[in-house]
Amino acid sequence: MGGAVSLALAAVFLAACTQQPAPDESPVPTAPTPSMSASATPTPTPVLLPEGSADDNLPYFTLVTQQVWGGGERMAGRAYIDALVSAGFDKSRMQVTKDQTAIGNAVDSIQFSVAWNEECLIGQAGAVFPEPVTVILPALQGGACLIGDTRPIDW
Repeated sequence: MGGAVSLALAAVFLAACTQQPAPDESPVPTAPTPSMSASATPTPTPVLLPEGSADDNLPYFTLVTQQVWGGGERMAGRAYIDALVSAGFDKSRMQVTKDQTAIGNAVDSIQFSVAWNEECLIGQAGAVFPEPVTVILPALQGGACLIGDTRPIDW
């Protein structure tokens, strides 16, 4: 009986390995695929919106920050301030931290800000970050944005 079982298993195995007849290749109707009638709307380039909110202007603040980061002065606070001024932000509403420590070493990161009504557009860039960070935070009491020792923007 063992030979009969082996023979039956071999027959099943061989039957499974033989080429099956090709399925009927007549075309099968398919549902029409919808075509895109309109192309994707490109994202507009952010711009300064003087009458807008901090939320409205964060994309533009971020764009300017990223442009400075991509240049050669990513750790120079003045570069961020100058770029923001060139972009139309109000220099008198800005703050920036120092680029160097008290003993002349480069800082790990710098912060810069623009006060916007009761809020602040704040950027932070540094060697410890893969890219700059921008956020909106409430203004401090008195209207300032950054805590601690900032440098005068006197240029």
